[in-house]
Amino acid sequence: MPNILIVLSVADKWTRADGSIYETGVWAEEFVVMDEVFVQTGFQVDIASPGGIAPTMDARSLDPAIVGRELADRMRNYLDENSDRMERPLVLAEVDVSRYDAVVVPGGHGPVEDLYKDPDMGRVMVAADREEKVIAAVCHGPAALLAAKDENGQWHFAGRRMTSLTDEEEIEFGTAENAPWLLADTLRKSGAIFEQGRNWDVYIVEDGNLLTGQNPASSAALADAVIAALR
Repeated sequence: MPNILIVLSVADKWTRADGSIYETGVWAEEFVVMDEVFVQTGFQVDIASPGGIAPTMDARSLDPAIVGRELADRMRNYLDENSDRMERPLVLAEVDVSRYDAVVVPGGHGPVEDLYKDPDMGRVMVAADREEKVIAAVCHGPAALLAAKDENGQWHFAGRRMTSLTDEEEIEFGTAENAPWLLADTLRKSGAIFEQGRNWDVYIVEDGNLLTGQNPASSAALADAVIAALR
C-alpha cells in the first residue's frame, strides 16, 4: 500500500506586519479529514514536522462557535485518539522522500510563519517533485511550496497551476489587514498560475502530480484526489 508523509507546521503564532502576534497553528479539519481517510483506506501515514516538534492545533479550528459543535467534537476526539502520533512526529530534516508516494501539507496560518521558508521543507518538495511523487496541499498549506528553490535560487514550482486560500477569503476571515503578506498574491507574484473558485466552496486544482485545495472545505476532495492519483 502507498506510504504518505503529512508535514505539519509547528508555528503557534503568526507574526503580523506591525510585530503583533496572532495565535495560530494547524487548522484541525485539514489534518484530521485527510489523515483519517488515508488511514481508513489502508495507507501507511507518517507525520513529520520541523525539528520533530509536536504541532499546535489552531484553537479557532476546534471552537464550536466557529466550526460547529459536531465538527469540533469530531476533531477533538480524533486528535485525542491519535495523540501518540501527534506528539512524536518525524524530524523533517531526516525524512527520506524516496520512502513515500505522496507528501501532503495541511494549512492553518502556521505554514505562513514557518514552512514557507524552511529549507528542509524546500528540499522535500523539490525531491518529491523530481521523483514524481504526489504533492498535495490545502488552504495555507501551499505556502510550503514557496520553500522549494532550485540550485540557482529559482522557485521550483513557477508556471504550475495551483490554488490556496484566496486573498478574498483571507479578507472575509478578517486576517488580511495587517498580514505581512498574502499567500495567493505571493504565489501569483512568484510565478504560479493561480486558480480559484467561489469563497469557501470546495475547489481543487490538479496539475500533474501537484494537487491543491482552496480552503478547509476542500480537504476531503483533496484527499480523494490523492487516493485516485495513487491508485
